[in-house]
Amino acid sequence: MKREALIRELRALARKQNKDFEVFTNRGKGSHYRVRLGDRMTTVQSGDLSDLKVRTIKKQLGIL
Repeated sequence: MKREALIRELRALARKQNKDFEVFTNRGKGSHYRVRLGDRMTTVQSGDLSDLKVRTIKKQLGIL
């Protein structure tokens, strides 16, 4: 899954759950983004994300 596809999925989920969602493009190092969903925050790398990485990101944001 590409990073942009994951961000679209997270944005839709945030809308559905009525939570705040923000993407900080200037806070990560290099090409990494910081993502905040509700009161949780994590880092998302660029490019293709493995299934394990996507699951880890979702777990860190409290989705799984």
